[in-house]
Amino acid sequence: MDFDALFGHLGQHTVDGLSKGSIYALVALGYTLVYGVLRLINFAHSEVFMIGTFTVVGTWSVLGATDSPAIGTVILLLLAGLVAAAAASGATAVAVERIAYRRLRRMNAPPLIFLITAIGLSLVLSEAFGLWQGRLVKGMPTIVERSVLFTIGNTEITNIQAITVVAALAMMFGLDVFINRTRYGRGVRAVAQNPDTAALMGVNKDRVIALIFLLGGLLAGAAALLYCLRYGNTRFNVGFVLGLKAFTAAVLGGIGNLRGALLGGLLLGVVEVYAATLTSSNWEDVAAFVVLVVVLLFRPTGLLGESLGRARA
Repeated sequence: MDFDALFGHLGQHTVDGLSKGSIYALVALGYTLVYGVLRLINFAHSEVFMIGTFTVVGTWSVLGATDSPAIGTVILLLLAGLVAAAAASGATAVAVERIAYRRLRRMNAPPLIFLITAIGLSLVLSEAFGLWQGRLVKGMPTIVERSVLFTIGNTEITNIQAITVVAALAMMFGLDVFINRTRYGRGVRAVAQNPDTAALMGVNKDRVIALIFLLGGLLAGAAALLYCLRYGNTRFNVGFVLGLKAFTAAVLGGIGNLRGALLGGLLLGVVEVYAATLTSSNWEDVAAFVVLVVVLLFRPTGLLGESLGRARA
């Protein structure tokens, strides 16, 4: 246990953890949206994120991206990557709902069938990209050169960290406003609270469900862009571990609660960085799940555990 390494640069490790956790939080929002409305764990959501990362790589390749381009080109590449990844991930998420889940819902399939279908679809998408894109790590140009924006004490805030955290918070705020302040958000809350009563009041349940899958996919696409900026590579199974951690973040914060997903993601990222600093990077995954188990022992519903419908009705 290297406590000197942790407490000697606690601020730096915290900022890095928040940056890492922001990506978890954006993906976790997709799990939370679907569970909050359908009580379904959509394990295929991790592959929705994976498709977003490959879309970013493909978009930058088509546009001829190179390392450290001019500022105007950087903005163009980031916007193009964001739009393309969000569109691809959003379309994939909607297709998953339409092809895999809608018929099961109409047949009143038991929850276990949904779970098995989600796991199977996740494996199919992952292996399909493994065959198509290869099974090795796929690199990409360094679009944004990492640099220090400002320093607080002995804590350096880099441009990548600032972009990641600010973008995640902005998107979370936008989603929260959409769910709480708009007509479509009211429909989401109504279906989450009582789908049968919502249908009697004229809410189209199928459209609402398609909407939440679309929203989750759009956020996963945005997370894919931030992941590419931070790590600079992707792989056919990149969504497996990250998706598992994002699901853990959703459960930790209180699955079904949007703000809980954000809190869980940020907390999980910080815990992982702290654990890696205290011991080694091999233990960061273990630490994340230990924290989850400890929290659930004392608070089984998670830190902010209440359903989407009940919390926002």
